[in-house]
Amino acid sequence: MAERSRRPDKPRIPPLAADEHSEDQRQLVGGVAANVPASNIFATLVRHPGLFRHWLPFGGKLLAGKLPGRERELLILRTAWNCRSDYEWGQHVLIARGAGLDDAEIDRVADGPDHEGWSPFDRTLLRAADELHGDSCISDRTWTELAGRYDERQLVEVPMLVGHYHMVAYSLNSLGVQREEGIVGLPERAS
Repeated sequence: MAERSRRPDKPRIPPLAADEHSEDQRQLVGGVAANVPASNIFATLVRHPGLFRHWLPFGGKLLAGKLPGRERELLILRTAWNCRSDYEWGQHVLIARGAGLDDAEIDRVADGPDHEGWSPFDRTLLRAADELHGDSCISDRTWTELAGRYDERQLVEVPMLVGHYHMVAYSLNSLGVQREEGIVGLPERAS
């Protein structure tokens, strides 16, 4: 496995300042900025308005999809941890709290599915995220456990969600999108 790249400590492509937005960019960002505190991701990605315009509804659909919020956030947080994405982790800590995860559970995501504090299905979710990250496929065992609870739409959504948040983490990490003030980063753990 390749050595892990150091994450940029400053933006490689800085967020677009509000007074630099074109009318199109202002409208695109204006539709989300009022609803979420994640301004740096939107102000950076809107530099490519055509891509932003099509990405935003897809990401929004996954956030309001068929998976229960708590379970969705476990998958996203584990993906953020696996990708070492400070920004994604910090923003989804806020969303996860609103979806019913407490701070101890959020912190425990970094320890993975084998930590003793997880329920059997929470372990399954974290394992699914790990398998997708490591092998680009959910194992038969994990799939069977997911299928014991989820319908077909939810089963389709699991790899789509994890894959989407990999793409987002790749972009955040590579572009150097920095966390907003007061947003937590990844918990400290030995890598």
